[in-house]
Amino acid sequence: MEQRVMDLEAYIKNAQAGKDGDTTWTSKIAGPGPGHNAWQMTSTALVIFMTLPGLALFYGGLVRRKNVLSVLAQCLGIAGMVTILWWLCGYSLSFGAGAKSPYIGDLSNAFFKDIDPAKSGAGYWWISDSMWAMFQLSFAIITPALIVGAIAERMKFSAILVFIALWMLAVYFPFAHMVWSTVGLMCGPLNPGAAIKAIDFAGGTVVHMTSGWSALVLCLILGKRTGFGKEKMAPHSMVLCMVGTGMLWVGWYGFNAGSALGADAIASNAFTTTTLAAGTAAFVWGMVEWIHKGRPSVLGFCSGVVAGLVVVTPAAGFVNASGAMTIGLAAGVIPYFAVVFLKNLIGYDDALDTFGIHGVGGTLGALMTGLLAKPEVNSVVGPLKDGLLMEQIKAIGITIVWSVVATAIIAYIVKAVIGLRPTIEVETAGLDVNEHGEEGYIL
Repeated sequence: MEQRVMDLEAYIKNAQAGKDGDTTWTSKIAGPGPGHNAWQMTSTALVIFMTLPGLALFYGGLVRRKNVLSVLAQCLGIAGMVTILWWLCGYSLSFGAGAKSPYIGDLSNAFFKDIDPAKSGAGYWWISDSMWAMFQLSFAIITPALIVGAIAERMKFSAILVFIALWMLAVYFPFAHMVWSTVGLMCGPLNPGAAIKAIDFAGGTVVHMTSGWSALVLCLILGKRTGFGKEKMAPHSMVLCMVGTGMLWVGWYGFNAGSALGADAIASNAFTTTTLAAGTAAFVWGMVEWIHKGRPSVLGFCSGVVAGLVVVTPAAGFVNASGAMTIGLAAGVIPYFAVVFLKNLIGYDDALDTFGIHGVGGTLGALMTGLLAKPEVNSVVGPLKDGLLMEQIKAIGITIVWSVVATAIIAYIVKAVIGLRPTIEVETAGLDVNEHGEEGYIL
């Protein structure tokens, strides 16, 4: 982010003196620039595309046919509810202009008060305030939707909506503030004086660790699917899953390269590292599965793609191409063993491997960011390089403890008030017909 640490007044003086060698800063003089705003609009659309239809199809293909619409309804319901919460108070609690606390924002921007497209956003001079708010909304939508994978096929729709609403208030909004606000607990490009000097480029802690670890706790409290271990629960459509995987990969460029908040060199680097890590992890996962099980599956390749994308997310704008290849290799091996061995060892029913890929993968990515981040790739890393790994470990610890404790409290509250699971009869017959009055397929 060398372009971003330059002092604007010094830039203007150099420009006036004819010493302007950095044309990427020209849009900052007049306010939000059309080029960077265009990239941010594109990135926001790509991240929303990740949830609808990407994640919905990825998860939908992995469940049994009697529950495919339930997954689609959960993704749609979460997207709509989170949008309302974001306008109501979520954006403000995450990035409120008057916030003083390192843990949570204030309500100064509730109901999108003072969010002006003509003003620059998030302390950056080149994107609109409203564009920053919408980009962050796209992250707020997909994060809780990831949790759906762990509890698929066995949680009431009403319970999911209540749980997610409370979870956003207790987990997501605080972590968005702690990691990405100007006064948060952890270090970002606008908060070099943070108490914990950990870095997270596009959401290793905020998105993947919070959702992944929360998913583990929720599926443990919820219990296993009826018939788990006795009945066949294979994916009903690997075609849908593969299509969803491709959409996630494409959308992830908005997720990672979009987190540069401008069409600059950092965005280009993030685009490159994202591609390398995803492709490498897909191949490595497939090869490990081939060695272990005797054949490479489409599900294995798809899982490898997502694992590579998850692990590179916190590091995308901080590592070089070699670092991305290392991340891809690790992402194809460690989450594989978490999915294949750890789940069986502990015996939890993480239906679609949310914890194995997002929880384990997000944690791995945060660690590898501390090991592989390069000052020559991003100048933000320079002052933080010494001791960065230990700071990443601190951030990991806080994320795990906060997410686990908050999720347990919320889950037991929802369980006590409205219950978490449908009846055995409803679960056996399928959630599509019983909860939504529809069927995914008509024979």
